[in-house]
Amino acid sequence: MNLAAVSAALAYWVHDLDPVAFRFPEGWPLHGVHWYGLSYAAGFLVAALLLAHWRRQAVAPVRDVVDESALITAIMVGVVLGGRLGHVILYARDEFMADPLMLFRVWQGGMASHGGFLGVLLAAVWFARTRRVPFLAVGDLVCALAPAGLLFGRLANFVNAELVGRTTTVPWAVIFPREGQEPRHPSQLYEAFGEGLLPLLWILWRYPKRLPPGQVAGEFLLLYAVARFISEWFRLPEDGYILGMTAGQFWTLPMAIGGLYLIFRARTGAKDVAR
Repeated sequence: MNLAAVSAALAYWVHDLDPVAFRFPEGWPLHGVHWYGLSYAAGFLVAALLLAHWRRQAVAPVRDVVDESALITAIMVGVVLGGRLGHVILYARDEFMADPLMLFRVWQGGMASHGGFLGVLLAAVWFARTRRVPFLAVGDLVCALAPAGLLFGRLANFVNAELVGRTTTVPWAVIFPREGQEPRHPSQLYEAFGEGLLPLLWILWRYPKRLPPGQVAGEFLLLYAVARFISEWFRLPEDGYILGMTAGQFWTLPMAIGGLYLIFRARTGAKDVAR
């Protein structure tokens, strides 16, 4: 790198965050606790607190703490299994074929949000059927619980220096040494805002209102899809392209379509009831 390039690089923050939050003494079976794991724990904790709050307000389709525990457990299983399997199936098939054990090394990152959504969908179906409550009501609830996990997960992506952005010269660019010395968009932070914080604030305002079944789920899916589609333009397309779109954009389209359908269904259904 020439002198001019070095001078330019010094103008940007160099990512040097440790993915391990704290380390255990040498000789322990595990060498430490990763921020990635803590982010999932934080997301589930916030979801549990919101669920308990909404149950007490009688706006969530859960009857008691037993239902709360069952739903949170189902969501946890759905997120972890769905997210990991989704990553392998959609983005890491070759890596899995070369090293099948990578499926279990979740602390290294590699969770697909689209797979996590599918896992949560199956959890919602299970809960609705076993508790005999309307599926759309459960769908609204699980979508209301999702943004916190997305927020913390994207922040963990940033700490892990994974899913980095495209090269840029914006003043807030970050240099990720593993990717070279070129400054890049901190796309993980863009996604944390657009996919996590913004939907969370929207949900906190919308969910306690008495809305038609499916309305909250549709709005969340559409908001997430738009944010993800936009943020993908700033993210390095390491998973390739499909039909001229990044893989992330392509797999987000069904969510946008589903969100629009749910919003349309909720609004037309509300009009029919009003008549």
